[in-house]
Order: sequence, then structure tokens, then C-alpha cells
Amino acid sequence: MNVIRTAMLLALMTALFMGIGYMIGGSGGMMIAFVIAAGMNLFSYWNADKMVLRMHHAVEVDERNAPEYYGIVRELAARAELPMPKVYLIDNAQPNAFATGRNPQNAAVAATTGLLQRLSREEVAGVMAHELAHVQNRDTLTMTITATLAGAISMLGNFAFFMGGSRDNNNPFGIIGVLLAIIVAPIAAMIVQMAISRTREYAADRRGAEICGQPIWLASALDKIARNAKAIHNQDAERNPATAHMFIINPLSGERMDNLFSTHPNTENRIAALRAMAQEFGGGGQPAQPAQEQPRAPHDETQAGPWGGRPTLAPPPAAPEKPQSNPWGRNPTGPRSRRS
Repeated sequence: MNVIRTAMLLALMTALFMGIGYMIGGSGGMMIAFVIAAGMNLFSYWNADKMVLRMHHAVEVDERNAPEYYGIVRELAARAELPMPKVYLIDNAQPNAFATGRNPQNAAVAATTGLLQRLSREEVAGVMAHELAHVQNRDTLTMTITATLAGAISMLGNFAFFMGGSRDNNNPFGIIGVLLAIIVAPIAAMIVQMAISRTREYAADRRGAEICGQPIWLASALDKIARNAKAIHNQDAERNPATAHMFIINPLSGERMDNLFSTHPNTENRIAALRAMAQEFGGGGQPAQPAQEQPRAPHDETQAGPWGGRPTLAPPPAAPEKPQSNPWGRNPTGPRSRRS
């Protein structure tokens, strides 16, 4: 049902794009809009992942310079029977993560340094399982194309403001069509975009909990991320708001309401659904840290990252600990993490 619903929403977005072209320039405008939409879809299919990663200055890491983080993703991908995605690290204090890529064979997951430093190993596993669920459900391609079309519809609205009133543009609706293109169409596009994003977040929460086997890990992680995201500014996300819906928690400052215009469902609702799922699992284990923990001192917060002494993702037995001198990919000899 989710696949059918998403396909219908994407068809609606393309029809809306063509409809705006018709309101601006008649049948000729509709055909031009169709060609633009097809071109943008094709471009997004092949290049969207690279664009998003570049926007957020993500650096690819591997088993040498981020052994714990990379190992978590590798184990979870094996559990989900997915190809190993590329793993990226974003030098940003705000705890957050996202996935991108046109299909599971060409996927990438990215987490911020803030996520690895502030969450326990179990909570990081819950977050990355959520992102792998997006990959498995092919949400990354769907939401990226939708975001691209939504941005293009807004662009057409701006174009209508300057060109729609011309008498030689075959506009069958006159000034009314121009006003609809300027005001109503971008809002409708945003509604469709947010509807897709919000629907997929609930589905990815559930599938992610199934992948890691512990819904309560993701519930605890969502609580921590949401509280820290409110207090820590994400400059790259603010510069590229069209990518906000790709993150596990809205990285932008401002709205957090579970309404028609929010990029994500209400965090409390997501946590409640995961806790109910934990009951289905027979309790779902205990979180590495209480979901409503008291704020810790800065030293303790940063020490959460290496996850020393905490259990593995069980049931496999714990492997011997590797040196933890550089778990976040900041080795000067490794990939460059400076922003370009």
C-alpha cells in the first residue's frame, strides 16, 4: 500500500507541474513543463545522492578511520540482506542522519559527528537501521525526486509572476491562472511533498526497528536527537531546506508540529508507536540510556561516542575491542573532513 500511495502522490506531483505549465502558457506551456519534469526526474535519478552529500559536506569513511560506525552499518546491512552502502560522516554538532541513493545497490548513509558523540552504540544502531529501512523501501529516490519537483513548481510560480500576465502566452485562465500558479500551486506541491515524507518516516521507523530487533533503541535515539536538534544550529541544513525531509529528525529551526506543513511526524507520536511495537516484541529490551534522561555534563556527553564497554548488537558474541583513538574519521591521514 505504501508503494502504491507513493506512486500516486508522485503522479499527482507531475500532473500538478504540468497543470501549472498549462495555466501559464496553455497546451504549449504544459508540454514544456512535462519536458522539464522528465528532465529533472532523470537528472535526480542519477545525481541526487551526490548533490545532497556535497551540500552537507559529507566525507566518506571506511573500516580504517571509523571502525565502530562502519561496523554497525555493515552488520545492520547484513541483517537486512542489503548491499553494503557507502558510509559518510558529516562534521556537524547536531545529532542527525539521512540516507540517499537511487537504489539499494547505489545507496549511501550519512551521520553527523554529533550523532556518534551523543548517542550510545545501541541508539546509533537504531538510527542507522532506520536509514537502511529507507534504502530498502526505496524512499530515498522517491523523496528526492518529489523535493526536486516541488522546487521546480515553486520556480514556475515565480516565472508566472513575471511572465504569466503577457497576452501572447496562450494562457487560457488569464490573471486567475497566474494567481493560482503563484499562490496555490506551490502550497499544493509542498503538501504533497510533506505527505510523502511523513508517511515514509513511520514506515521506516517500524522497518528499522525490525532490522535492529530493538524498537526501544530507536525510540530512545529519537528522543535524544529531537532535544539536541532544537538547541544546535545546522547551518548546512538551513542553507538547503529542500533536503530537510531526508533527515531522521527535522534539522531546521522552527516548526515541530504534527500538521500538514511539517516535514516530519511529531516525535512523541513516533516514540509512542515504537514503544507499542516493543510491547509486540515482548518488551523489546531496554535502551542504553533512559529516554528521559537528565542532561549530562559535556565531558560525559562526548564520551558516549566510542561506546566503550557497551554490548554489541547481539545475538552474535562481542568481537575483541579495536583501538578507539579515532572512531569518528578525524584522522589527519584519513579523508579530508574540512569543509570546502
